[in-house]
Amino acid sequence: MSKETVRDIAYVRSGDKGDVCTAGLIARTPQDYPRLLKSVTPQAVKALYGDWVQGEVACHPMDNIEAVVVVMQRALGGGATRTLRLDQTGKSLGHALLRLPLQD
Repeated sequence: MSKETVRDIAYVRSGDKGDVCTAGLIARTPQDYPRLLKSVTPQAVKALYGDWVQGEVACHPMDNIEAVVVVMQRALGGGATRTLRLDQTGKSLGHALLRLPLQD
């Protein structure tokens, strides 16, 4: 049986500007929000991406809309027009966040 991931409790919207990726993870229900907060941490995000995210990772809770905004610096290999990585955009990295394991 597979372990639950953020995909099971959240939606994602993401974007990029230069070498910065921003992703918003929105809890599907108010009851899912505490688990989302516990699961989406800078340490968990850095562990998921490894060397792909070279800079700081910040996770900003948005209690009013039950979401977490993740900002990843130096995450796009120099930016969409400079990187040699295939399909390296905020959308790709944002959707990968849905693979984070859920914490109880």
